[in-house]
Amino acid sequence: MLDLLIMCLQFIKTGLFAVGGGLATIPFLYDLSDKYQWFTHNDILNFIAVAEATPGPVGVNMATFAGYTTHGIGGAILSTLSLVLPSFIIILIVAAVLEKFRSNRFVVNGFHFLRPASTALIGAAGLRVLLTVFFDVEKVTFDMFGHLGQVFTHVNWMAILVFCVMFFLMKTFKGHTLIYILIAAGLGILLKL
Repeated sequence: MLDLLIMCLQFIKTGLFAVGGGLATIPFLYDLSDKYQWFTHNDILNFIAVAEATPGPVGVNMATFAGYTTHGIGGAILSTLSLVLPSFIIILIVAAVLEKFRSNRFVVNGFHFLRPASTALIGAAGLRVLLTVFFDVEKVTFDMFGHLGQVFTHVNWMAILVFCVMFFLMKTFKGHTLIYILIAAGLGILLKL
C-alpha cells in the first residue's frame, strides 16, 4: 500500500514538472526506474512504443502502462489520475485568472523560458532512448561521455538498420503513420529486436 502511495506521489510530481507534452515524462520515468526498480529501462522503451502506437496522449498512456506493470489495474488508474491531477488543477487556476494576467510581462516571459526547458527534457529523453536502443547503454551520465569508446562497443547494427530503412520509407513514400508503426512492429517481432 505504501508503495502505491509513493507511486502516486511520484506521478503527481511528474505531472507537475514534465512541461512540454508526453515525451517530457520520459526522463522522469527513467528516474523512477533507477530509484524504485518498479520497471526496467527496457520496460520504458516498451512504454514508449505502446504509448506512441495507442490513441491518446503519450504521457498519459505511459503512466497508465507503468502503473499497470507495477500494480495492475488499480495502479494504472491511480498513476493516470496522479499524472493528470496537477495539470487539471493548474488549468482551473489559469482559466480563473487568465484574463487578468494575459498581458503581464512576467507571465509572457515565463512562457518564453518554458519552451527551451521542455525542449531540453524532450532532447534528453530522445538521447537516452537512442543510446539504449542503438548502443545498449542503460544509464546515461555525464561521466559516460568521457568514455565514448565503451559506448560504441555494443552497437546494435540491426536496430540502426531498421531505423534507417523506416526513416527512408517515411520520407520517400509519405504514407499513413499507422502503416509504418505496423511495419516496424512486424520487423521487431521478426528480427527479435
